[in-house]
Amino acid sequence: MAFLMLVALLLALLIPALLLRTTKHRRRYRLPPGDLGFPVIGQTFSLLGTLRSNTDDQWFRARIKKYGPVSKMSVLGSPTVLLAGPEANRFIFSNEGLTLTQTTALRALAGRSILTFEGEELKQVRSAMHGYLRPEMVRRYLGKMDEVVRRHIDLNLAGRDNLTVLPFARRLSLGIICSVVFGPEAPAITEALASNFCTLGDAILSFPVKLPFTRFSKGMSASAKIRKAITRIAHKRKESLLQQGQTDPSSTDFITYMLNRLSQGAHCLSQEDIVDNIMALVIAATGTTSVLITFLMWYLAKEPDILDKVTNEQDEIARNIRPEDALTWDDVARMKYTWKVAMESLRMVPPVFGSFRTATKAIEYQGYHIPQGWKVFMAHSVRHLDENSFPRPKEV
Repeated sequence: MAFLMLVALLLALLIPALLLRTTKHRRRYRLPPGDLGFPVIGQTFSLLGTLRSNTDDQWFRARIKKYGPVSKMSVLGSPTVLLAGPEANRFIFSNEGLTLTQTTALRALAGRSILTFEGEELKQVRSAMHGYLRPEMVRRYLGKMDEVVRRHIDLNLAGRDNLTVLPFARRLSLGIICSVVFGPEAPAITEALASNFCTLGDAILSFPVKLPFTRFSKGMSASAKIRKAITRIAHKRKESLLQQGQTDPSSTDFITYMLNRLSQGAHCLSQEDIVDNIMALVIAATGTTSVLITFLMWYLAKEPDILDKVTNEQDEIARNIRPEDALTWDDVARMKYTWKVAMESLRMVPPVFGSFRTATKAIEYQGYHIPQGWKVFMAHSVRHLDENSFPRPKEV
């Protein structure tokens, strides 16, 4: 009994002392205005809802109007500082105390990949991947891309008067990136894993709680199936390399190239890392490309004058190509107006809605304190629709 009384007395003395110290510590620093909302949940569901309804720009602007260009919130379980303005852009990309980071959900779904690596690992992986994904490789695969697009259009548009663009664009984007990554096995992979990649893509911005029937749980299940299928292909390619020896990088698909470089000791990745990076590459390419195609089609449907100019440019190029001939790099280089329209679509609706950074140490910005471990976020749509940077920013 005496022991319990002693413990109670110590707690009675310690708790007020700790609270006082914590309060004084906080007063020393000026945290950004705003609120963190409910513990863990914060503003997560509110933000995710606006992303699905494509109203995230209004959501961010309302928050900036209320709290100013620097404010705090809580997203996906992390206290986060929302920044706005051109100064914020320079601060995020030049401050050594901030490191690129991804959401907990993406790290769990994509594994050890270029989407989640940091520091020296990230540099090595970028170097290994960029060695293959060069402009020359894009030119070499242009004919294959043309073939995939034609086949996809023939299969999905013949005899139809209307089309739901996003599923069409997702399947097309997946077919193209799989042709680059897997080579001759691409059609089978695309057919077998299309629904799993779609489920995985939908889970990237989910709340990372593995409960049955949640987006995150479904995404983890899809991730495991995709990883298993890619691992099986990697084993086959590795055996083939052992039998045939090293191959010319310019004549191989991406998975063979990465395994070949592994056998040469050219990078630090294990075979499991290669599988994860291939999965991340397919996720990123499919998601961003399909969003661009979808909103490009949407804007063209809304702007008949722009549609006429794009159509005329494409017709002019088509007149100089036989129906059986594939597009060449020179043909693509002549699509100057189409390229401008695509770039404007990217500005209006960025496929990646923002950039997360993690404060690796306590830092200051515009008189506000950002504690170590907090996330820093900037919404691309806010920057792209800024009247100070773009006259009439909401006009195409």
